[in-house]
Formats: sequence, structure tokens, C-alpha cells
Amino acid sequence: MKFLHLIGSNLRRKKTRTVLTLLSIVVAFVLFGFLSAIKQALTGGVVMEGANRLIVRHKVSIIQMLPENYKMRMERIPGVAAVTHQTWFGGVYQDPKNFFMQNPVVPEEFLDMHPEMLLPAAQRQAWLSTRTGAVVGRSTADRFHWKIGDKVPIRSTIWGQKNGNFTWDFDIVGIYDGKEKNTDTTPLFFRYDYFDEARRGGTGTVGWYTIRVNDPGQAAEIGKLVDAEFENSSAETKTEPEGAFIQAWAKQVGDIALITASILSAVFFTILLVTGNTISQSVRERTGELGMLKAIGFTNTLVMSLVLAESCLLAVLGGVTGLAIAWFMTSRGDPTGGLLPLFYMPYRDLLVGILFSVALGIITGFFPALQAMRLQVAEALRKA
Repeated sequence: MKFLHLIGSNLRRKKTRTVLTLLSIVVAFVLFGFLSAIKQALTGGVVMEGANRLIVRHKVSIIQMLPENYKMRMERIPGVAAVTHQTWFGGVYQDPKNFFMQNPVVPEEFLDMHPEMLLPAAQRQAWLSTRTGAVVGRSTADRFHWKIGDKVPIRSTIWGQKNGNFTWDFDIVGIYDGKEKNTDTTPLFFRYDYFDEARRGGTGTVGWYTIRVNDPGQAAEIGKLVDAEFENSSAETKTEPEGAFIQAWAKQVGDIALITASILSAVFFTILLVTGNTISQSVRERTGELGMLKAIGFTNTLVMSLVLAESCLLAVLGGVTGLAIAWFMTSRGDPTGGLLPLFYMPYRDLLVGILFSVALGIITGFFPALQAMRLQVAEALRKA
């Protein structure tokens, strides 16, 4: 700590150069934070309660429907604790840009299957007793300023009613919160019996099933039993872990992990060159001073440590500032208004970002520090 003033003085020597380098690092880590939040929004969302859940969909495509009577056959398979279903509704509220997920479900079964959804008992009972009732997540309720008792019209892009109308009216009887931060609180859920009775076409079919197994360790074997049950039928199934199902949705956009890794690799390689050049130039400009430090008793190791500390201070200061800005901006929620419901920067990525900044400082400062350590006093003083 006693050399902190000396390190700071070296960084202030060329203020414009230092500030520009610092801003480059800040921008890089702001980008890192935003990409982390986007990756979380597209690939996250499976909480610990989902570790024992499987998704059963049509073998050909998620858009193909499954018979509702498959439920009873699944319940008889050994190891299956509970079964419920959902169907994609594909609706918008008032304007096509107001898109969010809506699914018809069987209320009691659905809530029991998803304990991460927190719905007050009174609202739960209201949903069970209101045929046109719907419950909506806190995020969407806040987004559209909905409250309990509101009647909400949702226009489906897929399902029409028997009277030819594609606009469905729902009564908001509950607003649920998430048990965990990464619980999606944007969807709206309404009653399947109301949907199935009123829709035109597709009666008696569902989009996909969710199965809860007794032993998560036997999930793969149970999945095979489920698919074998419906093998050679008119609607064969594909069973997969809930996490894999969500990942499949995300991969419709692309390989998110590969995309983010590629962008960050390019950005950090560029910053590596910029910061390394700054530190190297600074060391070359101070050749005489470094020689003087060695002449008055500074060891090679100490000189090397000072240059590394200078590099690390610059990198960590820029990295932490960038991460702080990214954390603040992503903590404000989804900037798209509903397309990225789980938009936030995870703590693990914040920690990884800090480690990246330290690594950036060490890597960019290593060779200039090595050069300073090997500097001969006589030669350095001659160049002064």
C-alpha cells in the first residue's frame, strides 16, 4: 500500500492516454454485463424445483398437438408422481408488440407442479371458482398496470372461438410472484376447461405435458418409458428434462453461449492489445526512472511488482466500473418490454467479470513488467 501513490502518479503521467484506455475497459465490461444478462434471459429460468420435472412433447415438433387422454396413461408409468399439461396460446394485448406468454392449464395441477410460483390462497381459490379467471405474473401486471378484478382482452394469433372471434376476455383473479429471482413472472395462465370448450378446432388436445418424477436420478429411464408407451401411435412423443426443453426454445435464436463467447473473445482480445500497448509504452517512457529506482535499492522483483500493480489497478478499476454500470442498468429489468423476462446479471457472472479484470491486468502487465525487471541499471541510466 505504501507504493500506491507512486503507482497512481505513473498512471496520471499521461492522463489522456490513461483515461481513454480506462474507458475502453469500462465499455468492454459493460458489454460483458449486458451479454451475461441476455444469456441469462434466453437460457435461464429453470429453478431447483424443476430438477425433477420432464417435458413431454410431440416427437415431430412442439407445434404438433398431443391427445389430452395421454395424461392418464402417463400417470400409470412407474416413477411418475404427477402430470399436467399446457398449450401455447400465442396472444397479444392491444398491440402486436405487447407479446408475452399465455397458456391454458388445469389450475390445481399446474400450481402443485410449480411450487416456485407464489399465489395467495384467496387468489388461488378465486381462480378455481372463476371459469374465465386468469392469473398473471408480477412483471406483466406491473408492465400493463393490471390489478385484480380487471377484465383483459387477449387476441390470439392461433386460437379462434366457435363464434369466430379471436379476442378472448379474461378476468384477472390473481397475481403471482416468483420464489426465486430467476422464476419467470411474465406469463399469464388461464383455465383449460374454458379454453377447450370455447375454442374452434383442436378440442381434446394439448401442447405438451409436464411430468414430476419421484426420483430425479431415474428421470432418463422414466422418459424412455414414457416415449415407449406412445411408440407407433399417431402422436409419438419426445421426453426431455425441463432445462433441455427451455434450451431448445432458446436455440431457435441460435447458440447463445457460442454467440456471446465469440463476441466477448473479440472484445477482450482487442482490449488486451490496447491495455498492453498502454503499459508497454509507459514502461518505455520511464526507462530512466526505473533504472534510478534500481540504483537506490529497489529489487528486480519489486520493480516488476510495481509495473504489474499499475496494470492491474488500471484493469480492475475499469472492470469494476463497467460491471457496476452494467449491474445498475440490467437490474432495472427487461429493456425490450417483455421479450427478455429474466433480464438480469447473475452474481456468478459478476464474480467472473471481476476475475476477468484481474486476469486482464496480469496478462497485459506481465511482459512489460518482465522487461522492467530485466532492465540493467547502467543501460537504463544511459537512456535517461
